[in-house]
Amino acid sequence: MEYNTQREQLKITDYGRNVAKMIAYAKTLADRDERNKMAHTIIDTMALVNPKVKERTDYKRILWDHMMLIANFDLDVDCPYPISREETEVVKPRPLTYSDNKIHYRHYGRALEDMIVAVAEMPEGEERNSLVQQIAHTMKRQYLQWNRDSVDDDLIREQLTELSGGRITLPADFQFRDSKIYLDAMAAVAAKKESNSKKKKKKKKNQNAQS
Repeated sequence: MEYNTQREQLKITDYGRNVAKMIAYAKTLADRDERNKMAHTIIDTMALVNPKVKERTDYKRILWDHMMLIANFDLDVDCPYPISREETEVVKPRPLTYSDNKIHYRHYGRALEDMIVAVAEMPEGEERNSLVQQIAHTMKRQYLQWNRDSVDDDLIREQLTELSGGRITLPADFQFRDSKIYLDAMAAVAAKKESNSKKKKKKKKNQNAQS
Protein backbone atom coordinates (compact mmCIF):
# COMPACT_ATOMS: atom_id res chain seq x y z
CA MET A 1 0.00 0.00 0.00
CA GLU A 2 1.25 3.48 -0.91
CA TYR A 3 0.85 6.21 1.71
CA ASN A 4 0.78 9.96 1.08
CA THR A 5 3.78 10.39 3.37
CA GLN A 6 5.78 8.16 1.01
CA ARG A 7 4.76 10.07 -2.11
CA GLU A 8 6.37 13.14 -3.64
CA GLN A 9 4.93 16.34 -2.22
CA LEU A 10 2.44 18.05 -4.52
CA LYS A 11 3.53 21.45 -5.82
CA ILE A 12 -0.09 22.65 -6.07
CA THR A 13 -2.56 20.69 -3.99
CA ASP A 14 -5.67 22.19 -5.64
CA TYR A 15 -5.51 19.71 -8.53
CA GLY A 16 -4.77 16.53 -6.61
CA ARG A 17 -2.39 13.66 -7.19
CA ASN A 18 -4.16 12.21 -10.24
CA VAL A 19 -3.46 15.36 -12.25
CA ALA A 20 0.18 15.19 -11.18
CA LYS A 21 0.29 11.59 -12.43
CA MET A 22 -1.27 12.63 -15.76
CA ILE A 23 1.41 15.28 -16.19
CA ALA A 24 4.15 12.77 -15.32
CA TYR A 25 2.70 10.38 -17.90
CA ALA A 26 2.57 13.11 -20.57
CA LYS A 27 6.29 13.69 -20.08
CA THR A 28 6.95 10.05 -21.04
CA LEU A 29 5.18 10.31 -24.41
CA ALA A 30 7.73 10.32 -27.24
CA ASP A 31 5.41 11.69 -29.92
CA ARG A 32 5.00 15.47 -29.73
CA ASP A 33 1.46 15.44 -31.15
CA GLU A 34 0.40 12.94 -28.48
CA ARG A 35 1.99 15.10 -25.79
CA ASN A 36 0.11 18.16 -27.07
CA LYS A 37 -3.20 16.30 -27.08
CA MET A 38 -2.50 15.00 -23.59
CA ALA A 39 -1.63 18.52 -22.39
CA HIS A 40 -4.99 19.88 -23.54
CA THR A 41 -6.76 16.96 -21.86
CA ILE A 42 -4.90 17.75 -18.64
CA ILE A 43 -5.90 21.43 -18.84
CA ASP A 44 -9.57 20.44 -19.22
CA THR A 45 -9.23 18.05 -16.27
CA MET A 46 -7.62 20.74 -14.09
CA ALA A 47 -10.52 23.08 -14.83
CA LEU A 48 -12.97 20.39 -13.73
CA VAL A 49 -11.05 19.52 -10.58
CA ASN A 50 -10.62 23.16 -9.53
CA PRO A 51 -13.68 25.01 -10.96
CA LYS A 52 -13.00 28.15 -8.91
CA VAL A 53 -10.14 29.02 -11.24
CA LYS A 54 -12.74 29.75 -13.95
CA GLU A 55 -13.78 32.85 -12.03
CA ARG A 56 -10.64 34.50 -13.41
CA THR A 57 -10.83 35.99 -16.90
CA ASP A 58 -7.35 34.65 -17.68
CA TYR A 59 -7.98 31.23 -16.17
CA LYS A 60 -6.71 29.32 -19.23
CA ARG A 61 -3.30 30.93 -18.90
CA ILE A 62 -3.29 30.24 -15.17
CA LEU A 63 -4.00 26.56 -15.83
CA TRP A 64 -1.14 26.31 -18.33
CA ASP A 65 1.17 28.07 -15.88
CA HIS A 66 0.18 25.68 -13.10
CA MET A 67 0.60 22.64 -15.32
CA MET A 68 4.12 23.70 -16.28
CA LEU A 69 4.97 24.37 -12.64
CA ILE A 70 3.77 20.91 -11.62
CA ALA A 71 5.84 19.50 -14.50
CA ASN A 72 8.94 21.33 -13.22
CA PHE A 73 8.94 23.19 -16.58
CA ASP A 74 10.05 19.96 -18.18
CA LEU A 75 6.99 19.22 -20.34
CA ASP A 76 7.86 19.82 -24.00
CA VAL A 77 4.53 20.90 -25.53
CA ASP A 78 3.23 23.78 -27.64
CA CYS A 79 1.97 26.08 -24.94
CA PRO A 80 -0.38 28.83 -26.22
CA TYR A 81 1.08 31.28 -23.70
CA PRO A 82 4.62 32.35 -22.87
CA ILE A 83 5.73 30.64 -19.68
CA SER A 84 7.83 32.58 -17.20
CA ARG A 85 9.33 30.80 -14.23
CA GLU A 86 9.29 33.99 -12.16
CA GLU A 87 5.59 34.71 -12.80
CA THR A 88 4.56 31.08 -12.38
CA GLU A 89 6.24 30.36 -9.05
CA VAL A 90 3.65 29.95 -6.32
CA VAL A 91 4.35 32.44 -3.55
CA LYS A 92 3.35 31.40 -0.05
CA PRO A 93 1.07 33.99 1.55
CA ARG A 94 2.47 35.97 4.43
CA PRO A 95 1.12 35.05 7.85
CA LEU A 96 -1.86 37.19 8.82
CA THR A 97 -1.25 39.70 11.53
CA TYR A 98 -4.02 40.08 14.04
CA SER A 99 -4.97 43.17 15.92
CA ASP A 100 -4.08 43.32 19.57
CA ASN A 101 -7.32 45.19 20.25
CA LYS A 102 -9.50 42.68 22.04
CA ILE A 103 -13.26 42.79 21.56
CA HIS A 104 -14.90 41.95 24.87
CA TYR A 105 -18.31 41.00 23.42
CA ARG A 106 -18.35 40.15 19.73
CA HIS A 107 -22.07 40.76 19.37
CA TYR A 108 -21.58 44.44 20.23
CA GLY A 109 -18.64 44.91 17.88
CA ARG A 110 -15.56 47.11 18.01
CA ALA A 111 -17.30 50.32 16.89
CA LEU A 112 -19.87 50.24 19.69
CA GLU A 113 -17.24 49.45 22.33
CA ASP A 114 -15.12 52.36 21.08
CA MET A 115 -18.18 54.62 21.26
CA ILE A 116 -18.79 53.59 24.89
CA VAL A 117 -15.22 54.52 25.80
CA ALA A 118 -15.51 57.87 24.00
CA VAL A 119 -18.80 58.77 25.72
CA ALA A 120 -17.41 57.69 29.09
CA GLU A 121 -14.73 60.38 28.71
CA MET A 122 -17.28 63.14 28.07
CA PRO A 123 -18.17 65.56 30.86
CA GLU A 124 -21.45 65.06 32.67
CA GLY A 125 -24.38 66.77 31.00
CA GLU A 126 -27.49 66.42 28.87
CA GLU A 127 -25.59 65.47 25.72
CA ARG A 128 -23.70 62.68 27.50
CA ASN A 129 -26.89 61.36 29.10
CA SER A 130 -28.64 61.30 25.74
CA LEU A 131 -25.77 59.39 24.10
CA VAL A 132 -25.64 56.90 26.98
CA GLN A 133 -29.33 56.11 26.48
CA GLN A 134 -28.84 55.68 22.72
CA ILE A 135 -25.92 53.34 23.37
CA ALA A 136 -28.00 51.29 25.81
CA HIS A 137 -30.78 50.86 23.24
CA THR A 138 -28.21 49.96 20.57
CA MET A 139 -26.68 47.35 22.87
CA LYS A 140 -30.04 45.68 23.38
CA ARG A 141 -30.71 45.72 19.64
CA GLN A 142 -27.30 44.16 18.95
CA TYR A 143 -27.87 41.61 21.71
CA LEU A 144 -31.20 40.61 20.16
CA GLN A 145 -29.54 40.08 16.80
CA TRP A 146 -27.13 37.69 18.49
CA ASN A 147 -29.56 35.92 20.87
CA ARG A 148 -33.19 36.96 20.98
CA ASP A 149 -34.28 34.07 23.18
CA SER A 150 -32.57 35.03 26.42
CA VAL A 151 -32.02 38.78 26.46
CA ASP A 152 -31.48 40.16 29.97
CA ASP A 153 -31.79 43.90 30.54
CA ASP A 154 -29.88 43.75 33.83
CA LEU A 155 -27.02 41.95 32.10
CA ILE A 156 -26.83 44.69 29.46
CA ARG A 157 -26.67 47.29 32.24
CA GLU A 158 -23.77 45.43 33.83
CA GLN A 159 -21.93 45.04 30.52
CA LEU A 160 -22.29 48.76 29.74
CA THR A 161 -20.71 49.60 33.10
CA GLU A 162 -17.98 47.03 32.49
CA LEU A 163 -17.14 48.25 28.99
CA SER A 164 -16.94 51.84 30.20
CA GLY A 165 -14.52 50.92 32.94
CA GLY A 166 -17.12 51.74 35.58
CA ARG A 167 -17.61 55.28 34.30
CA ILE A 168 -21.14 54.78 32.92
CA THR A 169 -24.04 53.56 35.03
CA LEU A 170 -27.58 53.68 33.69
CA PRO A 171 -30.01 55.57 35.96
CA ALA A 172 -32.27 53.35 38.04
CA ASP A 173 -35.33 54.79 36.27
CA PHE A 174 -34.00 54.04 32.78
CA GLN A 175 -36.26 51.59 30.98
CA PHE A 176 -35.33 49.46 28.02
CA ARG A 177 -38.04 49.07 25.42
CA ASP A 178 -39.87 45.78 25.03
CA SER A 179 -37.89 43.34 22.87
CA LYS A 180 -40.67 43.21 20.27
CA ILE A 181 -40.22 46.92 19.55
CA TYR A 182 -36.54 46.41 18.72
CA LEU A 183 -37.28 43.31 16.63
CA ASP A 184 -40.04 45.07 14.68
CA ALA A 185 -37.71 47.99 13.98
CA MET A 186 -34.97 45.63 12.75
CA ALA A 187 -37.46 43.79 10.54
CA ALA A 188 -38.60 47.10 9.04
CA VAL A 189 -35.01 48.10 8.24
CA ALA A 190 -34.32 44.70 6.66
CA ALA A 191 -37.50 44.94 4.57
CA LYS A 192 -36.55 48.42 3.37
CA LYS A 193 -33.08 47.22 2.35
CA GLU A 194 -34.57 44.28 0.46
CA SER A 195 -37.04 46.58 -1.28
CA ASN A 196 -34.28 48.99 -2.32
CA SER A 197 -32.20 46.07 -3.57
CA LYS A 198 -35.07 44.81 -5.71
CA LYS A 199 -35.64 48.30 -7.12
CA LYS A 200 -31.96 48.59 -8.07
CA LYS A 201 -32.00 45.18 -9.77
CA LYS A 202 -35.19 46.07 -11.65
CA LYS A 203 -33.74 49.41 -12.74
CA LYS A 204 -30.54 47.76 -13.92
CA LYS A 205 -32.54 45.11 -15.79
CA ASN A 206 -34.57 47.81 -17.57
CA GLN A 207 -31.41 49.72 -18.47
CA ASN A 208 -29.85 46.56 -19.93
CA ALA A 209 -33.01 45.85 -21.92
CA GLN A 210 -32.98 49.36 -23.40
CA SER A 211 -29.29 49.26 -24.34
